Amino acid sequence: MSYIQLGNQFLSAAEALTLLASYQMLPQLCRWLIVEKEIASINLTQAEKTCAIEQFYQKNQMLTPDAIASTLKHYAMNQAQLEALATREVKIEKYKVATWGTKLESYFLQHKSQLDQVIYSLIRVSDPEVAQELYFRIKAGEQTFAECASRYSQGQEAQTGGLLGPVPISQPHPEIAQKLALSQPGQLWPPMRLDNWVVIVRLEKLLNAQLDDAMRSALLNHFFETWLKEQMEKTPLKVYEDAPTPTLVTK
Repeated sequence: MSYIQLGNQFLSAAEALTLLASYQMLPQLCRWLIVEKEIASINLTQAEKTCAIEQFYQKNQMLTPDAIASTLKHYAMNQAQLEALATREVKIEKYKVATWGTKLESYFLQHKSQLDQVIYSLIRVSDPEVAQELYFRIKAGEQTFAECASRYSQGQEAQTGGLLGPVPISQPHPEIAQKLALSQPGQLWPPMRLDNWVVIVRLEKLLNAQLDDAMRSALLNHFFETWLKEQMEKTPLKVYEDAPTPTLVTK
């Protein structure tokens, strides 16, 4: 039976498993195992492996043999385990590209309107009459939007003069998103009621989404996290005190 020694305390594998469950760390372990199974078939060239390990060492300030030895001792790892950890992210990135790389362009074109980003200004108050007065002041040029937002807006946007973004156009309240999608930069909308608020909205800038490297990376992460969530849901998490007896299938 395997044990973990922590000072003068010894923990069996079963006790360690119980602690992982108590600290809600088992789902994280399961996530790790699901990913490890998938990337097991991903091969790296020697150059890719060497580069990944060197970058890992630099990122984690492991620049001398003593620093590497200290890390191995601290985490109770061997060199092979450390190198596997160092190359894991590179394998995951290669897995993402191999699995979903050919789907990016069609997905991007289909969802581009949701991937566009906006910078907009917002004022929200509880009193409709105040909102109407502020709207007319801004429209007439008597006060700037930023001045009115800083003084009267009752949300966190008051700290930035009402300015919000850039954010995906799908992120704001659906009714605000609808107005922004129909707006030209600088267009000011009359007050509208949303739940317990009355809001004034103005589009500042529309940032059209492009399928550049950053967008490709974001979409690959989206596909990966969606897939991983599905795998977690399809893989029930159970803890047994003894090894379960395999189910025999007879013909």
